[in-house]
Amino acid sequence: MTDSDITRRRVFALGGAAAGAALGFGLYSHFSSDEDTDTGVAGREGAGSGREGVPGTAPDAELCVLNRSLAPGPYHLDGAPLRKDITEGRQGVPLRLRLTVRDHPHACAVLAGADVEIWHCDAWGYYSGYPDARPGGRAPAAGGAAGSRTFLRGCQTTDAGGLAEFTTVFPGWSGTRAPHINVRVRTGGSRTDRGYEGGRLNWTGQLFFPDTYTDAVYAKSPYNRHTGTRTPLAQDLVYRRGGGKDGLMTLTGGVDTGLVGVLTIGIDPAREPTQAATGAPRSGGTPAPDSAASASRPANPPSP
Repeated sequence: MTDSDITRRRVFALGGAAAGAALGFGLYSHFSSDEDTDTGVAGREGAGSGREGVPGTAPDAELCVLNRSLAPGPYHLDGAPLRKDITEGRQGVPLRLRLTVRDHPHACAVLAGADVEIWHCDAWGYYSGYPDARPGGRAPAAGGAAGSRTFLRGCQTTDAGGLAEFTTVFPGWSGTRAPHINVRVRTGGSRTDRGYEGGRLNWTGQLFFPDTYTDAVYAKSPYNRHTGTRTPLAQDLVYRRGGGKDGLMTLTGGVDTGLVGVLTIGIDPAREPTQAATGAPRSGGTPAPDSAASASRPANPPSP
């Protein structure tokens, strides 16, 4: 995949972001796609090669690429609730996610009925269910995080247009990782009271944000109460090893009015990729943040 492929795919996804930003969703304040727009991308919205009239297919085959799976992110918990709004009162810059899943082997048709699950840390770097896992640097105590195993966690089933939307807040930073959101996509199973069962785990990935947006967000409260050295994208291990090609989101909006992040995810519903760990254990046996060994909850949560 080339850099131009990434740019074209982000432009394709931006069409959905513009509509989402115009609608807004009433968390903290309205959304606007006219403020702090990702310039250089928005100006190319609608680029294509004449396939726009084919229902259910990408307007340009190059815009839909097969996303490469990464090793599962840390702090995953089973049983993520089926819901759109995952905030549970956590404070921060409002963020709406619009993730479109497409069937790459079949003309990149939109894929309805896929299960999309996300989880990420709060503005101070804490994950629900892991109140004792310190985020690094200097951060206030976890507080209400100790009583919840579900804040900033959730899943959605893609609609007829292949879209899954989430209402959340911009994630904080934790440990030696750049800010990110963990995501995975499953198909072929069914949703029960216990979660999504059966089927295939088609993709595991991480969503990233341009540093310019992150810098602006972290200058605001409550993020500015977590001090320390944050890892930029260029130094993030997962981003450097392919996460940027498959997870860098297009953002629109502003930090005062809310952000909208979009990405198109191309999967093969018939395959469950082999996921090799990309991180080595740290000293003391604590898995690195992007290690497959850290996907399940440890008996004693690791310190980032």
